[in-house]
Amino acid sequence: MGIQQKRSKYREEFRREILAEARELFITEGYEKFTMRKLAGKIDYSPPTIYLYFKNKDDLLLAICEEVAEQYFANLKLIIARYTDPLQTLRQALLYFIEFGFNNPHQYKVFFSMKPDLYGKKEEFMEKESMAKNSYLIFREIVQDCIDAGRLRAMDTDVMTQSLAVAVQGLVLMTIYRQSFPWADRNLLASALVDCLLRGYLK
Repeated sequence: MGIQQKRSKYREEFRREILAEARELFITEGYEKFTMRKLAGKIDYSPPTIYLYFKNKDDLLLAICEEVAEQYFANLKLIIARYTDPLQTLRQALLYFIEFGFNNPHQYKVFFSMKPDLYGKKEEFMEKESMAKNSYLIFREIVQDCIDAGRLRAMDTDVMTQSLAVAVQGLVLMTIYRQSFPWADRNLLASALVDCLLRGYLK
């Protein structure tokens, strides 16, 4: 491995270390109390060193959220490749959203509730390139395929896409933030919710 490759590898490893520690700090401190100085103390580097990689805490948070969105995007593509029936593809995509939240509650909280306007104003979201936008578009494509195939009733695709997404996200967030409630088996909850949602849109 040449010197340039070693340096590139080191920079990428250090960048991932910064993101990992920043994620933990966002979780424990929250957005308002998070500071670059606190992060520097955790990784034992000076703040100027971190600024070589990220310009501020919003830049850090965006990078963390984009990693989550990239996971969504990659797994939705795998689901599309695996299932040929459009309705089954949509069902598995919804179950995946819930499963990810159940298994990664901290990442879920950082992504969905840390800073609502992280991607800018609502009219800017679709104009800027991001993995979050790409994830939304590929999920929307799954929904559109169901409508085009006649498996779900014809209606505004964005309305259906966002309604389904909000419903499954609600289940995850409620179970994360209301852990004292005697929830039923979470896998049964997920299946029941998804099947109920899809039945409501059947043609």
